[in-house]
This record gives sequence, structure tokens and C-alpha cells, in this order.
Amino acid sequence: MSLFSHQPVLLTEVVTSLQPKAHGRYLDGTLGGGGHASAILEASSPDGFLYGCDRDAEALAAAHDRLKPYGDRFKTRQCNFTEADRWIAPRSLDGVLLDLGVSSHQLDTPERGFSFQKDGPLDMRMDQNGTGPTAADLVNSLPADELADLFWKLGDERHSRKIARAIETERRNRPFTTTGQLAQFIERICPRRGAPTHPATRCFQALRIATNDELTSVQDGLERAFRLLIPGGRLAVISFQSLEDRIVKEFMRREARDYDFEGPEDHPDFRHPRHPRGKELVRKGLVASESELDTNPRARSARLRVLERLPEP
Repeated sequence: MSLFSHQPVLLTEVVTSLQPKAHGRYLDGTLGGGGHASAILEASSPDGFLYGCDRDAEALAAAHDRLKPYGDRFKTRQCNFTEADRWIAPRSLDGVLLDLGVSSHQLDTPERGFSFQKDGPLDMRMDQNGTGPTAADLVNSLPADELADLFWKLGDERHSRKIARAIETERRNRPFTTTGQLAQFIERICPRRGAPTHPATRCFQALRIATNDELTSVQDGLERAFRLLIPGGRLAVISFQSLEDRIVKEFMRREARDYDFEGPEDHPDFRHPRHPRGKELVRKGLVASESELDTNPRARSARLRVLERLPEP
């Protein structure tokens, strides 16, 4: 196992938003290397408690080692954050953090297949237990139309149909098995021509999201995480791409509304008054400071949104 390293983004902003305190109980639903978790435990000294979970066994092991100095003040489990309510009681937490997306360690480990910077197996699964389809399975089995839709909807790739049709033709002779093979093929179909990003970037994003069913996890996980909070508890969510951020923003604004509505669209004639369930604390979200970007350029796309649970009337 390679040494796990991950620089937590928006660390100061997360701690300021969650306001950890003594006696508090918290969940880090995307434990990663434990950077955010250790800061929460430090700020909630001497007896704050933290639950932590992650789908990645390597991340979980690294976080456990990092948190050892905090003794029995934490408990970890390998699972998706959508499963946290199976082992944490509702209305029991003062704060929840979800740091969405892929970690620096996963990107920098070729064997995991998340990045094409170094060649590796076309895997992309966050859970390494070996269950579920890999990115290679999707690339080699989906019909061209479905693959194109995936690239367009999850990656906003404007050449999605051209790339998908070319992949369908190519894989008849040689299945795609490595990240380098797929990246080079996409670049051949859509030459870079001086573009700042590699032509395969959006397709790789789409495959990663689909392989891990990330958007479904976000939608389901937000609902479940919010139910774990006590009144006054806070949900802090860091997203790195627009699809995730849109889901987070819409969820938080829905919980902060003073009405529900019938039907698929919000229209004044179909609204029913209700008390807001939450309060948005940062309307447009927080982004990384220039000083953080100087040391961690990957924080450039990060955005933190925070929702506080309100007491029921």
C-alpha cells in the first residue's frame, strides 16, 4: 500500500463553520486521510467525539493512524456516507462534514485508475472490495448512445457522441483496459490543439461519477446526514464540480424555504406554507483563499456550503 497523503481543503473554513465544541458529536462522512477529522477533534477538546467513514480502505487505515492520539474519542467504519444512519442515531450530532469527490491520493495512485497522468488499470472504484463494475466495464460494454449520454450528462463533454462512436468501433478489436490507452485514444479523436486541459478530462470525470454512482450518493446522503443533526447542528459540504454543487445548493435552499409545492416546478399557486427546516449560512458558498491556492492548487474548484438545522415549531 502506498503512503496515503491528502491535503484537506478549506480546513479553516470547515472548522469555523462547524464550530466544534467540547461534548459535541460529529461525523466526517468522507474521512480521507483524516485531516478535517483531526482538526474537528482538536477544536472539540477535551471530550468531543467523532464518527468517521470512507469507502476507501486505504484512506480509512491512514485516517485511523492519524487519529490515534485522540484515543477513544473517535470511531470509524468502512462504508458510504449514505449508510451512516445505520450506526449513528438520528438527532444525535452537532455537525456533519461531507467532502465530496476524489482525493489527491486516489488521483496520484496509478493503480486506482482515477487519473491518466500515469498509466494504470481503468478501474476508478472508490471501494476496493472488488464489487461493482469498473470504468473499463462501462467503456467496453455500454452502447454508444448510452456512453455518449454519460459523457455529456456527467462530464459536459461537447464531443460526447463523436468520442462514444469511436470507442464503440475501437473496442471491437481491442478492449480498453488502462487509463493511458483510453486517454491517448480520446486525444487522437479530439486533438488538444493548445487547450489548457487534456481532451480526456471530462470523459474521465463522467466515468468516475458513473462508476461510483456519486450523484445518487450525494442526493441520498444529504437527506440522511441532515436527519442526524440536532437543532442547531450544522451540515457542511465541500463540492468540486458543478453537478454536485447544484445538488447541494438545491437541497439546502429547499430545506431553508418556508413552503413546499406540488408538481415538478415551483409555482406560487401550488405552494403550501411550512416552517423552514434549515438556515443557509453561506448563500453563495465559500471558496479557497489565494494563500491556500498557492500551496494546494487542487482547491481551486472547491466550494463549501453550510446548512444549520432549525428547531421544529
